Amino acid sequence: MSTLLEQLERLRRFRAAVQKGDPEVAEESGDRRSYSEGFAKPPSPEAIEAAFENESIAMRRERPVLSIQENITQLDFIDQADSKIWRDRLSNARPLLDAAIPAVGRINLVGAVLDWIGTGWLVAENVLVTNRHVASEFVVRKGEGFDFASGGAGRISANTDFLQEIGNSRALVFRLTRPLHVEGEEGPDIAFFEIERISGDQKLAKPIRLATKIEPTGSVAVIGYPAYDSRIAEPDLMERIYGKVYNKKRLAPGNVTRVETTRLWHNCTTLGGNSGSVVLDLTEGTAVGLHFSGSFLKSNYAVRADVVEKLLREVLGGRAKPQSPRSQREKRPEISPTTTRTSTPRKAASPSMTFTIPLTVTVSLGNLDASSTTVVVNAPANDPLGKDDETIDYDEAIASDYADRKGYVPAFLGETFPVDLPEVRRHADDVLAVDAEGGSKGELRYEHFSVIMSRSRRMCFLSACNIDGQQSRKGPRAPWRWDPRIPRDLQIMGECYGTPPMFSRGHMTRREDPCWGNVVVSQRGNEDSMHVTNAVPQMQAFNSPIWLALEDYALQHAREDDMKISVFTGPYFAETDPEMYGVRIPVAFWKVIAFVHDDTKELCATGYEMDQKQSLPPEEEFTFGAFRSPQMGTAVQVPIHRIQMRSGLDFGALVDADPLTEEESIPNSTYPPLLALQQVRFAGR
Repeated sequence: MSTLLEQLERLRRFRAAVQKGDPEVAEESGDRRSYSEGFAKPPSPEAIEAAFENESIAMRRERPVLSIQENITQLDFIDQADSKIWRDRLSNARPLLDAAIPAVGRINLVGAVLDWIGTGWLVAENVLVTNRHVASEFVVRKGEGFDFASGGAGRISANTDFLQEIGNSRALVFRLTRPLHVEGEEGPDIAFFEIERISGDQKLAKPIRLATKIEPTGSVAVIGYPAYDSRIAEPDLMERIYGKVYNKKRLAPGNVTRVETTRLWHNCTTLGGNSGSVVLDLTEGTAVGLHFSGSFLKSNYAVRADVVEKLLREVLGGRAKPQSPRSQREKRPEISPTTTRTSTPRKAASPSMTFTIPLTVTVSLGNLDASSTTVVVNAPANDPLGKDDETIDYDEAIASDYADRKGYVPAFLGETFPVDLPEVRRHADDVLAVDAEGGSKGELRYEHFSVIMSRSRRMCFLSACNIDGQQSRKGPRAPWRWDPRIPRDLQIMGECYGTPPMFSRGHMTRREDPCWGNVVVSQRGNEDSMHVTNAVPQMQAFNSPIWLALEDYALQHAREDDMKISVFTGPYFAETDPEMYGVRIPVAFWKVIAFVHDDTKELCATGYEMDQKQSLPPEEEFTFGAFRSPQMGTAVQVPIHRIQMRSGLDFGALVDADPLTEEESIPNSTYPPLLALQQVRFAGR
């Protein structure tokens, strides 16, 4: 949680941006102080608390959140936060608001883990619009269309309550009869549902008209259902603004600050449940946007109304192509990386590495002393996920099914250079014991790789894999599955995994790494990689092409007649790891690669680190591609003894086989980022 002073400074920065874009509000506030004005050095706690209280009142005045009763906006501002500017604007817009508010409802689920999932509004006669990432929680692809997913007690059903107001016990519920369309991940964050026209003696409200002209304006309001957001670093401020009342219909006015090709930016006050809310023009009464994401005290994002209108025409006209409603995260292909070894002589100049992201970027690697090799990286380690039956295998396997798995083989690189499975030293008492013959007491053996689990964290300390590049095969993505050899309550299948701001199941051993050997063995390796024991929560934007290509790049330098490497990957478990959705999320990850070098014919090992600190969503309603930091997901090469010290694992002979072994263990920031693979230091280079 951020300190009160940090919250204060952030709040003031946001207010400064609001005032810059809304001169009338700025004039009313009459407040253009610098962040530190009036503070002693250092400021006392009392001074900070008083300043924070004043800024909170100003925030509620400049960007209020108002209640709605009987589908009418209540112009009751909290305490001293009364704003004549917003009172006048909203009073003038009351006829437009009174027409639009009844068309906005809360999407409730029956038979699902969550009681309600977001906001939706009527965009055409008996058609409700919301976000793709909202719909993906309870909709699956079926044939040429869509259907409601299965829940714990059967098929999930959904409805929309157009009341759910503060202090109002009544409901106005209409059933969602079927999903009409859920836009694919490459498209805008939109989903459409058919909704029943009549519920009891009640009829649907009139749809909200879609604006045809979208431009920055100082008169918009978001209407929706803000939910308490435990990820926000300023919970006190959130509660001061929302009055500790959530999940009810609210109205929050603000500005459209920027208009882009398919989306707009706005600074209305929103929280997670606002996904799917309408952004209403207060001068025209038309919808200018479909809110889909935001960052508390930064900015919010909405799909432009004309983009919604175009897709709606295609859907109603039968021209929209169905796509699987997986998650709203940035699209990433699922085909696994492949390595092609050519017979080009070692003199060949300027080999290249091609990344498909889905952009194709070719990076010149200069004159490397290695065969000309093309490595095509088509997917991150964490495959896109959904919560439908297509991605999770609920069939019960039995422990005996794994009797033939040999797991990680220490002598894989040759009898001369055995590489033992790393040993968990610091937290040895936390290793989850496995009832299996052979191997260490905590070794879960799969096809070509092994996993050692942490009992307390319910995820792996490490995953160790043998890779034979000469026998590598591609394979289709299999469903996620439990491991029957350990209790299910010590594995994480759901909880923190789902659509943003939840996490992807990030593979530790990459899905393609154990996919080698004959067809049967390769497929078994592929399927084994999809056990949740091999997954750790990661934001989908976490992985960089460099991190994903390290194994393939090492294969270029492995002994030419073998092309074999052993890879060890895992999370750093730290006391400071944040807890989200009941799971402590690792912030940083490590990787160690071992092989016999082509030139030296000696064992070589290299270590790497990456972290996802900048991509974790402590504030964002939903993590979307636009929020990714340019520096996020940058890999660095570090000494293996640093990884050993930080992780509490024992890597044995690999420490001495590291070209960086003589370097001191120094802070991560002092290691240069790997911007190109030729920066990797191998032995003998």
